[in-house]
Amino acid sequence: MNLDQEYDNRARVPEHPQIIDGWVKQAQKYRNNSNCDIDLAYGDMPRQRCDMFRPDRDRKGPIVIFIHGGYWKALDKSYFSHLAAGFNAHGLNVLMPSYSLCPQVHITDIITEIRLLCAWSWRTYRRKLIVTGHSAGGHLAAAMLASDWHEMGLPADLVNTGLSISGIFDLRPLLATQINAELQLDEYSARKASPLLWPTPENKRFESWVGGDESSEFIRNSATISACWSGAGTATSHVVVPDKNHFSVIEQLADPESHMVKTMLNIARIR
Repeated sequence: MNLDQEYDNRARVPEHPQIIDGWVKQAQKYRNNSNCDIDLAYGDMPRQRCDMFRPDRDRKGPIVIFIHGGYWKALDKSYFSHLAAGFNAHGLNVLMPSYSLCPQVHITDIITEIRLLCAWSWRTYRRKLIVTGHSAGGHLAAAMLASDWHEMGLPADLVNTGLSISGIFDLRPLLATQINAELQLDEYSARKASPLLWPTPENKRFESWVGGDESSEFIRNSATISACWSGAGTATSHVVVPDKNHFSVIEQLADPESHMVKTMLNIARIR
């Protein structure tokens, strides 16, 4: 197996520049036409900023956090604002962070930053969290579900529900790829940053979704964490979305009537 080919999503989807350009335009339009607070500071570092997208009618439910992808080394929150539309339409607030990027920091530092975001959100809004994310953000969503919040002086059930879209949960295969030139992982740090290798979260719910047109490695990652966590006490679902690639699979988050959004609302008992 050629791992560089398996993990190079941009090469697998030649039309990705047009897709990403579409994200930028849709995101800007949504920011211009929604009730949002932009660039709230959740920490002291320059990229520790988040945007809060508020619904027209607040259901007073949990806050949905969406964590962007980009292989922990690219993009920021501004590309994805429009993905708040699905949950906003159902009365939920959506919080979208940026975070520091590799190689300026390590992936374990990014995990710490997103934990900082979750803690800041609780102390600011006093609401439980549904954590979602795409690609690298899917990895970070799993890491938040598997974090020990009680140990950090926060409610143990701060994050009870997670949704990963095209996540990677065991980072060791990336050691053999060109991507690692910027990630700078070694065997120890890859293990430390892999939520699949952590203690399984108990009495929680995790949705692991992936596009049907994605590589076998991405589909394997999604299936493996669902199987392993389910076998150890976490309620999980593994969903392969037909005819969607690594970039198009997140479109459902912008649609209030999509299967993805409705699934998460049902799990959170919001509908």
